[in-house]
Amino acid sequence: MRFKASAGSGSGSLGERAPRAPMLTGPRPLLPPHSRGLGSATATPPRGVAQVSRSPATPPSSTPVSGPREGGRGLCVAYFLRRQRRWQRQQQQQQQQQLRLHPAHRLLLLGMAGYLSETDFVMVEEGFSTRDLLEELTLGASQATTDEVAAFFVADLGAVVRKHFCFLKCLPRVRPFYAVKCNSSLGVLKVLAELGLGFSCANKAEMELVQRIGVPASKIIYANPCKQIAHIKYAAKHGVRLLSFDNEIELAKVVKSHPSARMVLCIATDDSHSLSRLSFKFGASLKSCRHLLENAKKSHVEVVGVSFHIGSDCPDPQAYAQSIADARLVFEIGAELGHRMHILDLGGGFPGVEGTKVRFEEITSVINSALDLYFPEDCGVDILAKLGRYYVTSAFTLAISIIAKKEVLLDQPSREEENSSAPKTIVYHLHEGVYGIFNSVLFDNTCPTPILQKKPSTEQPLYSSSLWGPAVDGCDCVAEGLWLPQLHVGDWLVFEHMGAYTVGMGSRLGETQTCHVTYAMSRLAWEALRGQLLPAEQDEDTEGVCKPLSCGWEITDTLCVGPVFTPASIMTSLTSL
Repeated sequence: MRFKASAGSGSGSLGERAPRAPMLTGPRPLLPPHSRGLGSATATPPRGVAQVSRSPATPPSSTPVSGPREGGRGLCVAYFLRRQRRWQRQQQQQQQQQLRLHPAHRLLLLGMAGYLSETDFVMVEEGFSTRDLLEELTLGASQATTDEVAAFFVADLGAVVRKHFCFLKCLPRVRPFYAVKCNSSLGVLKVLAELGLGFSCANKAEMELVQRIGVPASKIIYANPCKQIAHIKYAAKHGVRLLSFDNEIELAKVVKSHPSARMVLCIATDDSHSLSRLSFKFGASLKSCRHLLENAKKSHVEVVGVSFHIGSDCPDPQAYAQSIADARLVFEIGAELGHRMHILDLGGGFPGVEGTKVRFEEITSVINSALDLYFPEDCGVDILAKLGRYYVTSAFTLAISIIAKKEVLLDQPSREEENSSAPKTIVYHLHEGVYGIFNSVLFDNTCPTPILQKKPSTEQPLYSSSLWGPAVDGCDCVAEGLWLPQLHVGDWLVFEHMGAYTVGMGSRLGETQTCHVTYAMSRLAWEALRGQLLPAEQDEDTEGVCKPLSCGWEITDTLCVGPVFTPASIMTSLTSL
């Protein structure tokens, strides 16, 4: 048995065994066996208490049906009373424990789901991986006679969970927000909401989407410096108060349409080395910040912080240090003008895959040093970051089939060569191209490299090959200069690290259908996720344990002996997921 979908997931089940209930690593409920709920009138009483029909207001029967019979009826009644009092104490202790927990934790102890439940994904059992699931799905798609599928994603939500734990370890002072525009698939939003992230939205549709799954307005930032008035009014109506701005016109729009908004001033950065440069389009120069803050004060607008974004794939971590220093200067200007600033937003730009020019740990080391210098821990400033690619890039794998092919001779063959092996290149056409899922070819200057679903033999010859999208123009080239064996229509190609700016792109470009996403998670990752939500029981006199952060765990280089949220064995084995 490789995989299984949980009960209630419909036809998504890929296994034969019935699913197990999620393992909660938090405090175990003290309910009697087979009870139907906390304090339920139909809860099965402990052994030694009569099980008789009664109304919810009726106490347990005082007639014992079991227990020691030596010593006569008096000993039997005493035994029963002791058992009854013990059961009542357990009920009271459980009710007190429930009252101490956060409401979301109480729901979980009652067996109710939060944002994410087992019905939202396929559980990958120990010993197997999402790659095995992908093989199963491609095989099923190849054999399907109806509803032909030409492309789909497999998303490893466990990879998202691991990225979050890594973030908390490397940047313990920073509260992460997720940039919804990067990948707005429901599975990603639910798992990140379950992990406690906030959400950075660029428009009304994204705010609607995250609020639809239950995210409160207090965890949403409307972070687009160029906002439509209708979208500002939507934010005002639905309680989203934290907005960004970088010019006078944007400030005036917010003053008119959302007077109770709290504003974050977005400043320009030196992103000359970044692959995706943003400062030409977004961000106020340092010279203009005083003027903008003065106008905000005159308009009675509350400016509560500063944000910046150094762009994607910046090879120079010192750009973060310089931007943090610039933000410190703007904080001082704001304080001088009477603004009470308490938010610093580091933006994004963090790498989503391994093997980049600058490792994530190098960037975070520079950031931590700059924060200690310019915004020490006791300064009262809340540090945020808006991450997109970091969380989702490596979590998504794309499987796509060849829909057409054409052999092109490189040179005009002579009569003698017509029937021989003249040099040729093979053009393969795919269901998606650079105007959809493979847009990174245009925007990030990447060259996607496919993995063959069927491993070729070493004896098969290789041919010069190229991959093209479905658009009828000469620009929809996904990849060229590839050397591949002879492939056929219907064969599957696999592309890894396809989570950023891919899901939903088809609908934005006028397509009528987007690729289906199958979500998966290993049981170990699921138990780690549930464990970080339910604090483990510990003695009142326990000392030297980690203290929980608002968004999840506190993870240090050396884990504390008694972690608050999850067993250390789960954390140490996360790298093997």
